[in-house]
Amino acid sequence: MKTYPIPMIPGPVRVPVEVLAAYQTDYGSADLETEFLDLYNQTENYLQCIIGTKHSIVIQSGEGMLALWGALKSCLQPGDRVLAMATGVFGFGIAQMAQALGAEVQTVGLEYDRTLHDWDAVEQAIKNFRPKMITAVHCETPSGTLNPLTELGKMKLKYEVPLLYVDAVASLGGADVQMDEWDIDLLLGGSQKCLSAPPGMCFTAVSPSAWQIIERVGYQGYDALLPFKTAQENFYFPYTPYWHGVAALNAGARLIIKEGLENCFRRHIRAAQSCRQGLAEIGIRLFPAADAIPSPTVTAAYLPEGISWADFNTALRLRGLAVGGSYGLLAGKVFRLGHMGAQADEELVLQAVQAVTDVMNELRLL
Repeated sequence: MKTYPIPMIPGPVRVPVEVLAAYQTDYGSADLETEFLDLYNQTENYLQCIIGTKHSIVIQSGEGMLALWGALKSCLQPGDRVLAMATGVFGFGIAQMAQALGAEVQTVGLEYDRTLHDWDAVEQAIKNFRPKMITAVHCETPSGTLNPLTELGKMKLKYEVPLLYVDAVASLGGADVQMDEWDIDLLLGGSQKCLSAPPGMCFTAVSPSAWQIIERVGYQGYDALLPFKTAQENFYFPYTPYWHGVAALNAGARLIIKEGLENCFRRHIRAAQSCRQGLAEIGIRLFPAADAIPSPTVTAAYLPEGISWADFNTALRLRGLAVGGSYGLLAGKVFRLGHMGAQADEELVLQAVQAVTDVMNELRLL
């Protein structure tokens, strides 16, 4: 593995020393030691603050996709209706996941460079389809966009939709998220983005009404939420907990709490503004449409004309800069800089923009 001096991959991000230190302790058995339960409970409290909720949070061993799958499997049965808000790779992907589980799925789909905005169309779709679950992605990482969710929560309440499911893996800790205020029932997160920990942990905040549905469905599996409902109360987890992973997640969350949520959000906004301004000044065309909402955690931009992604990526890495490409319809067209978590650093962003500038000059693309 090679570590680059200018890490701007949009997750997994650079891991701070305070988080890495969590792996230096030789922990005992998490099944037996009450210190683990104390740590788990404290981590839940930190996450509740970051998420804006009083609801319980299930912390699981596995990358963020485990949370996405587990929440769907725990709540859906064949034939259930799912209305998917889709503005990018993950929004459309979640619709496909629900369909694979036998759900009847309808999609409110937009171009990848747009964010949710036509609330009349959304409301009409909810009114006509009457779904059991609405799904949405807060930050579409491959597109660098941030979907507003307040109106979606209001419509969920108005039409008495049982479940609002939100993927907030790439926004939690870098953008304001208010689970309770936005009437979200299943809020999904991961450790490797703004929480600045390795990609070993995920978590799902669960509303009381969602727990009722989870109990009725009764799904059993490694990614099931149901066994966690009483895990803390009984100190009995469904499998051996990953003590090191929870400790790292705790450390990442603690750094955000110590900084202060508003300070953390402002840091991400400043880094995003510096990134976009710097790229625009050297002629790089930003990806999202002008009327879309860009994410404070990741910037997507079009590749310069006249060069392939493979060649551009190689040239950047020779300059010490690691960025991400994109996926699906955007593969080979868009590159991304992840200014999230420990990488939401204006100095690091300036170094990244300078590296892009140097490559553009070297390849005579300016």
